[in-house]
Amino acid sequence: MDITIGRCRILVCVFLILMIGVSAFAKDDKVNPKEHGVYIKIDKVLKRLLPNIVFQEEDLYYIESNNPPHFLLKDVEYFVFFGNYNFQFLTMHPMVLLSVSPLGKPAFTFDKGIDVEMKKIGTDLNAVKAIKLLGRGYYSLWIGDSAWDFILD
Repeated sequence: MDITIGRCRILVCVFLILMIGVSAFAKDDKVNPKEHGVYIKIDKVLKRLLPNIVFQEEDLYYIESNNPPHFLLKDVEYFVFFGNYNFQFLTMHPMVLLSVSPLGKPAFTFDKGIDVEMKKIGTDLNAVKAIKLLGRGYYSLWIGDSAWDFILD
């Protein structure tokens, strides 16, 4: 009888250890940005993307490069928009060199758009992910007169 009680205690201990371990590994990645803006989800961290102004000259839209952040392609999970945006006009584009601005900064134009899917994950919080795989290069997310640019290495 002592052997049965000892086995039950061991079984209960193992069960409790497994439950604690599973709950630690299954913890949800809570996405809680503090300021309105656009973020890129890398591992378990949100990195904020700074916006660029979209310029229009005749029928051509372009941005001037403003030292976009670099991220490793393998680390990028998805993008997070925090705030009120009109997602009807959200597009994602690779960027193509257009010319050099009078200030000496390279100006880039938007190439053919990349299909994205959007998922609401909270109040004023949306996750955006490219439907197809992205490659290395210079990209931007564009809504209205703002574009958030970044480089994937």
